[in-house]
Amino acid sequence: MPGEQSKKLYEEALNLFPGGVNSPIRAAVKPYPFYVAKAEGPYLYTVDGERLIDYVLAYGPMFLGHKHPQVMEAVKKQLENGWLYGTPGELEIELAKKILKYYHPGGMVRFVNTGTEATMAAIRLARGYTGRKYIIKFNGCYHGAHDTVLVGAGSAAAEYGVPSSLGVPEEIAKLTLVARYNDLESVERIMKRHGDQVAAIIVEPVAGNAGVIPPKPGFLKGLRELADRYGALLIMDEVITGFRLGLGGAQEYYGVRGDLTTLGKIVGGGFPIGVVAGPREIMEKLTPSGKVFNAGTFNAHPVTMAAGLATIEVLETGEPYRVAREAASKLVKVVEDLISRYDIKATVNYVENMFQVFFVDGEVASPDDAMKSNRELYNKLHMELLKRGVFIAPSQMEAVFTSAAHSVEVVEETIRALEEAFKRLREQ
Repeated sequence: MPGEQSKKLYEEALNLFPGGVNSPIRAAVKPYPFYVAKAEGPYLYTVDGERLIDYVLAYGPMFLGHKHPQVMEAVKKQLENGWLYGTPGELEIELAKKILKYYHPGGMVRFVNTGTEATMAAIRLARGYTGRKYIIKFNGCYHGAHDTVLVGAGSAAAEYGVPSSLGVPEEIAKLTLVARYNDLESVERIMKRHGDQVAAIIVEPVAGNAGVIPPKPGFLKGLRELADRYGALLIMDEVITGFRLGLGGAQEYYGVRGDLTTLGKIVGGGFPIGVVAGPREIMEKLTPSGKVFNAGTFNAHPVTMAAGLATIEVLETGEPYRVAREAASKLVKVVEDLISRYDIKATVNYVENMFQVFFVDGEVASPDDAMKSNRELYNKLHMELLKRGVFIAPSQMEAVFTSAAHSVEVVEETIRALEEAFKRLREQ
C-alpha cells in the first residue's frame, strides 16, 4: 500500500496540480497514489521502498519492460549527439520505414507527440481529404482528449453526440455521430441518414479504453465495407494495439485494413509519440505539401525516434511477443479457474497480451456491457493485489498488459498473489 513518503508527496502535489496529478487515471489508486522512484524490467520501485510487479506498463507503452538495455543504449547514443534540433534527422526516416513496412507499404507518415495529437490530425486530414464534416465514433471508445472525440452518445433518434466534458461546445459535438461498438446496425442507421457527409469512421479495433473488448467476428470487416460504400475513410486507432498484437497490430491480426492508422505508446519506446500513417494520396494533403495544417516543435523528436527504432528492432526478433503471450495466457487461465473455484460472477476478456476481468454475469461485448461490471469488486481486487506487490490497472475501464519482462518466475509470483487476493474477495 502507498506509504508515508507517497502520502507526503501527494499532499504537496494537491497544492500544485488539479486533483494532485497530471493525468486523471493516476489519482485512481486509493487513498492516494504511490510515487515511483525507479523502474526496471517488470518492476516499479516506490519512494516508500516497495517493489511492485507492473502490469500497467505506463498504460501500455513499456512492452519490453522498463529500462530495456537496447533502448537505453540507443537513447544514450542520441543524447550524446544532442536531443532537439528543429530540423530533420536521419532516425525519423528509419523509423518511418519500419512503421510503413507493417502498416501502409508505399505510404507516408506524420510524427506528432501523443495519441491525442495523432487522432486529432487524422480526423482533420480525413475531413480535408473528403470535404465532409461528420465523423462517426463509438460510445465508450477513447481517442484522446480533444474536442471532436470527447463526445458520448446523444439522442437515440438523432444519434448526434453530446459533450462528455465541460468546455466542449455543443456545436462541435454535433459533428460527431456516435454508434455502438460491435453493433454494425447502429453504424448503418447513421450512414443511411448522413453517409454522404461522413468523412471518417474512427474505431479502436480492440476497445482498450473500456477494459479489453475484442471486435465480434465481421465487425471490423463490416466497418470497412460501410466506409467504402459511402466514400468515407476508416481510421484504425491503434494507439494501444499497434505493435502490441503483433508487428502489424490489430489490422494484421484481424485481417482488416484502415485508410489511416494512428499509433502511439509502444512505437515510441516509452517516450512521447503519436503517428498518423496512410497512403501517399491522402497523406500528401498535410502541410507543407497540402492544405491540411499540422505542425509541432517536438514532432519527430530525436530521442523518441531512437527509442522507437530500437524497440521495433527488438520486437522483430519475435521473442517479446512469445514471452508476453505466454504470461497473459497463464494468468488468464488462473483467473478463470479462481472465478470458477469461488463461484464469482465474472468474465475475462483476452487478446494476446492484454486482458481484463469484469465482475459481471454474462459477456462483455461493448463498453455499455463493461459499465455494468461491479467496479467496487474490481477496486477491491486491485487493492488486494497492490497489498501483495502486484500493480494492475486501478480502473475497471483500463487494460492489464503483459510484457517481454514478465518471465515465468514473475508470473508464478503473481499467481500466488492472485490466489490470495481472490480468496479475500470471496471472504468479504
